Amino acid sequence: MSMNSKSESYAAAGVDITAGYKAVELMKKHIARTKNEGCLDDVGGFGGCFGLPVKGMEEPVLVSGTDGCGTKVKLAILLDKHDTIGIDAVAMCVNDIICVGAKPLFFLDYIACGKNIPEKIASIVSGVAEGCVQSGAALIGGETAEHPGMMPIDDYDLAGFAVGIVDKKKIIDNTTVEEGDVVIALPSSGVHSNGFSLVRKVFDVENCDLTSPVAELGGKSLGETLLAPTKIYVKPVLALLEEVKVRAISHITGGGFYENIPRSIPDGYGAKIDKSAVKVLPIFDLIAKTGNISERDMFNTFNMGVGMSIVVAKEDADKALEIFKSQGEDAYVIGEIVKSEDKVIL
Repeated sequence: MSMNSKSESYAAAGVDITAGYKAVELMKKHIARTKNEGCLDDVGGFGGCFGLPVKGMEEPVLVSGTDGCGTKVKLAILLDKHDTIGIDAVAMCVNDIICVGAKPLFFLDYIACGKNIPEKIASIVSGVAEGCVQSGAALIGGETAEHPGMMPIDDYDLAGFAVGIVDKKKIIDNTTVEEGDVVIALPSSGVHSNGFSLVRKVFDVENCDLTSPVAELGGKSLGETLLAPTKIYVKPVLALLEEVKVRAISHITGGGFYENIPRSIPDGYGAKIDKSAVKVLPIFDLIAKTGNISERDMFNTFNMGVGMSIVVAKEDADKALEIFKSQGEDAYVIGEIVKSEDKVIL
């Protein structure tokens, strides 16, 4: 990038384009970690180019997903820790597209900030890169926009989108779900990236102690527990898809069990969840107790310790659990598919 590019007038208005150049230079080493076989060029061009890996596919289908991290970003700002929030941004997108069986190919991010502090922007992007490495996606472009007068200097927001690929005949579309199928849970790492407006209200995060150890959280601080990055399920799910016919997948995000499990269940059927089988994480007990929140509202807002639910035939359940175990996932059965007008029964 030419260092002849500068504008004192623009800088006086609150946008320092030279800070943008520095941020790009600082983030290049992080982006380099994400390169995969589809990458065709370096970051900095007008468009990110990517070669489609369609070998062996009869009808390749591109699958896209876009999301952000919600108000979890506020926690990162309050704690002045910015190197993991990018993992959340990637996770929210790639976990969605794996629900239809798509392997992530590439990711692009968008950061809006009150002031471009190059080291901070590079730290955010380092988390994005880590999420890309975990999911096998290449970070092939992005945008950092300085918004003086619209956002406070310390504030920023982060979003992005992922594109993946799947052979049309392998798309998971819930049409094979049957009575007696088993619902498997993949554990979450915590609150993930949804429900943070309620979390912030319950704990009054701008005024509470975010850094001291909390007994109910196993000695971890509230801040560390809440900021724990969203788990990325791409690699274990892809391993499962290699060996088992998966009938439905739900990414448990905003709206919890009640909103997300029904999205992968066909009409006339319901997922009957054994609530006592759900391994609820301590943070959710603390949220419910501190905020005096009903169990129904908790299961309709948070993941409650289950980041993803997977439906397989009963005869495939043991094999599925073994595959997940080999991938380091402590998966377990939480329910079954029954005939029902209600798509989730808790």
